[in-house]
Amino acid sequence: MTRKNPSLTEPQFFILAALMDGPLHGYGIIKAAEEATDGRLRLAVGTLYGALERMERAGLVAADHEEIVEGRARRYYRLTEDGTELLDREALRMQQAAAFVLGRSRNRGVAEA
Repeated sequence: MTRKNPSLTEPQFFILAALMDGPLHGYGIIKAAEEATDGRLRLAVGTLYGALERMERAGLVAADHEEIVEGRARRYYRLTEDGTELLDREALRMQQAAAFVLGRSRNRGVAEA
């Protein structure tokens, strides 16, 4: 994610999207991504924390705070300004791509076999 205009993977996109309304801990991010995709995207814990670590290094998310729950530390993550900007750009890119395909598919005839 060090390129000037990176594209996000689907898990990265939904991790960032999960943080739009404020900080969440890992399990909250997993549940929000699952709900946003009607259960289609199920993030494994290792996938989530690996992605969060990479996105934190890239400046897209930041650790917000920690709390102790049942003797275990629960870290909350938040979107950074760079993360918000990238998420917005990616959503617009996907919207434009979808509009192009959907516009063409309405005008296309059925191919003969």
